[in-house]
Amino acid sequence: MSPTFRALQVRNYRVYAGGAFLSNVGTWMQRVAQDWLVLQLTDNSGTALGITTGLQFLPMLLLSPLAGVVADRFPKRKVLVATQLMMAIPAVALGVLAVTGTVTVWQVFVLAFLFGVGHAFDAPARQSFVIEMVGSDDLANAVGLNSASFNSARVIGPAVAGFLIAALGSGVTATGWAILLNAVSYLAVLTSLRLLDTSRLHPATPAPRGGGAVREGLRYVRRRPDLMLLLATVFFVGTFGMNFQMTTALIATEVFHKGAGEFGLLGSIMAVGSVVGSLLAARRNNPRLRLVVGAALIFAVVEIALGLMPTYLTFALFLPIVGLCALTMITSANATIQLTVAPEMRGRVAALYLMIFLGGTPAGAPVIGWVGEEFGARWTLLGGGLVTLVGTLVALGVYLQRGGLVVRARIGRPALSVSPRSEAHTRERVEEQAAAPDATVAS
Repeated sequence: MSPTFRALQVRNYRVYAGGAFLSNVGTWMQRVAQDWLVLQLTDNSGTALGITTGLQFLPMLLLSPLAGVVADRFPKRKVLVATQLMMAIPAVALGVLAVTGTVTVWQVFVLAFLFGVGHAFDAPARQSFVIEMVGSDDLANAVGLNSASFNSARVIGPAVAGFLIAALGSGVTATGWAILLNAVSYLAVLTSLRLLDTSRLHPATPAPRGGGAVREGLRYVRRRPDLMLLLATVFFVGTFGMNFQMTTALIATEVFHKGAGEFGLLGSIMAVGSVVGSLLAARRNNPRLRLVVGAALIFAVVEIALGLMPTYLTFALFLPIVGLCALTMITSANATIQLTVAPEMRGRVAALYLMIFLGGTPAGAPVIGWVGEEFGARWTLLGGGLVTLVGTLVALGVYLQRGGLVVRARIGRPALSVSPRSEAHTRERVEEQAAAPDATVAS
C-alpha cells in the first residue's frame, strides 16, 4: 500500500474512517445550510451570522477543560457514542423547525449552542482515540488521512447542500432538508463504533479520579515552550484567520452577488486545496514545529491576497491555495501534539489545543462579522489575515527571545529549526518533572 494510505491497513481505522467520512459530508451540509438559513432570516446580517458561529464554538471555550478530563478518564469509544447523540438531537430539532417554517433566529442561536456542547466533548475524545486504533508509528499518517477525509467531505457536502437548497427554492424550508440529512449521517459513526474490534485497540491508562486534573494539564503545557508557541499560533489562525464559514458567505452574497449554489461551490473549491494539504501531511512521519509556524505565516499572507481578488472566478481559483496552507498547519499541529505529549495527558492537551483553536471563534467571529458590516465584506479577510500575521510574528518573536529556537542562515538555504533545547531536551525535562511530586496538585 502507498505510504500515503498506510494507516488504512488497520481494520479498526478503516471501519471508523468510513463512518466518519459519511458523517463529515452531513456536517458540511449543515454548516452551509445553517449559514444560509441565518442569512435568510436576518436579511443578510453579518453580525447575526457571526453570533451564530460564535455560539456554536462557545462551548469549546467553556467546556474543553472538562471534556479533556472526560476523554482521559473514560473509554473514548463510549464517549464518542454519547457525543454523536448529543450532536444529532439539535440537528433533528433545527431541521424540523426549518422544514415546517416555524424557525426563528433565537432558536437557531440556542440549537447552535447545544450542537456546540456535543462537539466540545466529541473533539478531544475523537482526536486522542486515533492513536488507540493505529499506534504511534502510523499516527501522523492517520491524522493526515483524517484531515483528507474531512476535507474530501468538504468538497461534497457544501456543493450538495448548495444545489439541494437551490433546487428546493433557496428558502428557509430548503435549508431544513439539508440539516435533516446531517442528522441521519450520525448513524454512520454510531455503526462504525459498534463494529470496531475492541481487542485490537490500545487504550491509554485512564487518568486517576480526583481534583486537580485540569490544573495538571495546564502545568504540563506551561513547562513545554514548544507547545506554548504552537498554541499561540493556532489561536491567531483559528480566532481571526479561519472564519471561512462566515467570510465566504458574505463575500459571495455582498461582493459578488451570488446565490446558494455558488456559495456552496466555494466551500467545495477551497476543500480541494485542503485535501491536497492533508495528503501531503499524511506522507510526513515527523511533523515539526517550524512547519506549523511557517504554514501559519504563509496562510496569513495568502488570506490577505484572497481578500483582494477582483472577481468571483479569481476568488474561487485562489481558494485552494488558502486551503492547502491552512490544512498544512492544522495537521502538523495536531500530529505534533499527539506524538510529543505523554499518553495520559493526550485528552487534556488535545482539549486545550481545541479550546484555543476553535474556542477563540466566539470572540473572533462576531468581531469579523461586525468588521464586514461596517467596512465591507472584503475586510473580513483582509483584517483576519493581518491580525493572524502580526499575532503569529509576535508569538514567534517572544519564543525566539527566550532562546527556544535558533535561526540558521546558510548560503542559499535559510532555515528556521527547532533546537535540541526546544525539542528533545525539553521533552526529557518535561517527563522528569511530570514524574516528580508536585505539592500544588489538589487531591
